[in-house]
Amino acid sequence: MHQPSQIVLRQRQIDIRDYDAIRPRIADKDTYKAELKHWQKKLLHVQQAYYHSGRRAIIVFEGWDAAGKGGAIRRVTEKLDPRGCTVHPIGAPKPENQAKHYLYRFYTKLPEAGCLAIFDRSYYGRVLVERVEDFARKSEWQRAYREINEFERLLTDDGARVIKLFIHIDKDEQLERFIQRLHDPYKRWKLTMEDVRNRERWPDYEEAINDMLKYTDTESCPWHIISGHDKRHARIEVLKILVQALSHKVDIEPPPIDPEIVKLAKKQLGLTID
Repeated sequence: MHQPSQIVLRQRQIDIRDYDAIRPRIADKDTYKAELKHWQKKLLHVQQAYYHSGRRAIIVFEGWDAAGKGGAIRRVTEKLDPRGCTVHPIGAPKPENQAKHYLYRFYTKLPEAGCLAIFDRSYYGRVLVERVEDFARKSEWQRAYREINEFERLLTDDGARVIKLFIHIDKDEQLERFIQRLHDPYKRWKLTMEDVRNRERWPDYEEAINDMLKYTDTESCPWHIISGHDKRHARIEVLKILVQALSHKVDIEPPPIDPEIVKLAKKQLGLTID
């Protein structure tokens, strides 16, 4: 009988404030474009391997408001086959979901065989915004760490790969990006009342993020923390992590061609195929 895997925390001492000073950059635009093309192509090959083998992956994006999650997701999906990749933007639960367990709406968005599901924010909202803004009772968000770990173990035991990314920026960088959005007519829609109000609770969110990383950073589903101060660097780092994590112990070589197709091509099309 198959035994479920154990949930093992990585026991890393993480303080998100330690990442304020970590600011790698890709200053050269040509270097960025070359790196972007390289890693997007590799990710496409990984997606194709997942399709051919019927594998599934859940990719979770979390991070501060204006950290660059949307821009990173666009670069992730830009060259992928859209038939095998779905992005789920997650906001407040709709009225019909509020009486159900908070994980219900995520169960309904899990990927089919051969597909990737990308969550732009996720079920971690229970231990972040719902905790800080008192949308969940203390007993509810405290038990959510165990529930989330068990949910992710359920997914990995069933053969899915779960990749979790947190994009970090400091408070000054966030303010600068808010100002940029206010002055750009095509980006103003991104700035909400909640974004502005949440800055008043910055220390509370830091505490909630640290607890999330402490209690849900597991051996099978670790957190990847990415500096978002330089958007170019963050996008390349996201792509690298996805390629490496999704490729781990997975054969990403293309499958051999069906010999019957070769035979038919030679007969009907007069082709020579090695």
